[in-house]
Amino acid sequence: MVKHIILWKLKQEHNTPAVKEGIKNGLEGLFGKIPGLCEIRVEICGLESSNADVMLDSLFEDEAALKAYAVHPEHVAVADGKVRPYTKSRVCLDYEV
Repeated sequence: MVKHIILWKLKQEHNTPAVKEGIKNGLEGLFGKIPGLCEIRVEICGLESSNADVMLDSLFEDEAALKAYAVHPEHVAVADGKVRPYTKSRVCLDYEV
């Protein structure tokens, strides 16, 4: 199994509840549509002590499934339409569990 964690900092003008909800709904809506994606959760309600605005926590069957997810048309559509236009920075950590 492979854990895929991403933290995003949003552009200041896009750090709104509506943008965060769009990211959450778009990414979590991928569950059941992409082979090898076992779990996906997006957190948008961080505490004041946080220095990231949105977190993706996902689990894949293996590294091949993660690589396939990265280029899957449904994922690319969400990333290009609901995530990338609004984010200032991205940090990712992938690891085996």
